[in-house]
Amino acid sequence: MILADELLRAYDDQLRTDAETPSAIGVERLGPLRLVTFAGGRGFVTYRDLDGATATEIAGLVVGALTHYLADPEITRVEWKTRGHDAAPGLHGTLLANGFEADESESIMIGEASALVADVQLPDGVTVRRVTEESDVRAMCRMQGEVFGDPSSEATADAVLARLSRGDGMELWVAEADGAIISAGRLEPVPGTEFAGIWGGATRAEWRGRGIYRALTAARAKSAIAMGKRLVNSDSTEFSRPILERSGLVKVSTTTPYRWRR
Repeated sequence: MILADELLRAYDDQLRTDAETPSAIGVERLGPLRLVTFAGGRGFVTYRDLDGATATEIAGLVVGALTHYLADPEITRVEWKTRGHDAAPGLHGTLLANGFEADESESIMIGEASALVADVQLPDGVTVRRVTEESDVRAMCRMQGEVFGDPSSEATADAVLARLSRGDGMELWVAEADGAIISAGRLEPVPGTEFAGIWGGATRAEWRGRGIYRALTAARAKSAIAMGKRLVNSDSTEFSRPILERSGLVKVSTTTPYRWRR
């Protein structure tokens, strides 16, 4: 079994690079920061680490990053992605002081893709499939937007469709009942690494606890293995973390997104 510290090292070394943002339309550097721009007016701040920056230096980085995005009128929202194992003195307070709001923390889960492969008994009438058609993608994004409380599902769908047209390996998977999407998530193989990410997992509340998310995860894990990927990573809510832990994935750290809106 791979130890948690080995998994965390693989995560930091392989994923906290440009591989983290394959759909970026622009990336600028500010010291250790990567200031990423996505389609649909979304900014994203990430980094391998903060290179030993002091609280004063970190405050300067936050102001510099926000200034960068304010200069682009098309940017309407920015996410600053933090990790619990980083040395980041003063970052929390500085982000709040500059108009960012902290979301709920999530668990960074990593493990062998093979651990997620299982035959799951689905409820009667529920099916799992991969989707590529525009109507399916928009329905999937609307469902996820409702579950996550995100009002920008159409803009998200536009960005997802643009990615699908580029053929970068991303896959979209859904579970359906009576012709309606009730659970969904995407698979993101990371080029040049051992990893595939499992993202965007959302299940309607009335369908939770019935094996549907686990079946959707198993389908994505099988696809990841077929692509030659050995490891799977996911930022997991408290709904999905126990499912992944039961399948052998390990919590190696936490991540907390801080969000700013114009």
